[in-house]
Amino acid sequence: MKKILSLVLVTVLSFSLVGCGQASKNEKKNDNNKVIKVGASPTPHSDILKVAKPLVEKEGYELDIVVFQDYIIPNTALNEKELDANFFQHIPFLEQVKNEKKYDLDYTAKIHIEPLGLYSKKIKGLNEIKEGVRIAVPKDPTNCSRALRLLEKNGLIKLKSGELVTSKDIVENPKNLKIEELDSQQLPRVLDEVEGAVINTNYALEAELNPLKDALVLEDKDSPYANILVVRSEEKESDKIKVLTKALTSTEVKKYIEEKYEGSIIPTF
Repeated sequence: MKKILSLVLVTVLSFSLVGCGQASKNEKKNDNNKVIKVGASPTPHSDILKVAKPLVEKEGYELDIVVFQDYIIPNTALNEKELDANFFQHIPFLEQVKNEKKYDLDYTAKIHIEPLGLYSKKIKGLNEIKEGVRIAVPKDPTNCSRALRLLEKNGLIKLKSGELVTSKDIVENPKNLKIEELDSQQLPRVLDEVEGAVINTNYALEAELNPLKDALVLEDKDSPYANILVVRSEEKESDKIKVLTKALTSTEVKKYIEEKYEGSIIPTF
């Protein structure tokens, strides 16, 4: 009888431990469902997310902001489910990545526009650009096209028609400019070496460049390159993504963008 009773107690204890273990797993899973992990560029994306964070918390979620210094890893991490969303890119860049990588990604909202600008430490106006000088531009296809189109619009070069162009598509170059394609994050660091560089606003701000004051020329404010909140297509209608989208398109975030960046970054909602 004692042996049977001992066996029963051991069995009950085993089931209790299994039950506790399962409960812990379920609790952990539920906790994870309340965490929204978002990849973002340092400036202005992570700053904007910090403004949205209290709004997310009011809805019962925790916002975990993961900062990335490049434009490649955030989409890979999102595709591999290491992130719930990312916020750093515009629509043409996302479409390019989807075509190349076959990622099943989509966006929920357009948040803001960051106009590309031409910056220089050596000149104060386009009329000072000399023959044969070096101009640096981003090397990724979409931003390279944007940069070259900006130079074209301001009369420095003429390009072939087409959505994506590179320096090889220049058909007229009156000043024989030497166009150098570099990683976007490197562009502010080469301003001492080149005549000018076309820089994304987020990297300009990190380098303490004011787009409205320091740029020789800027993209028009109606630029189609709106920065977006990107998610996996299967999660687009999930509760957590709806909460994040609502927070990022709130009046609080809009007011912050308008007051903080004073027109150098423009909300699109």
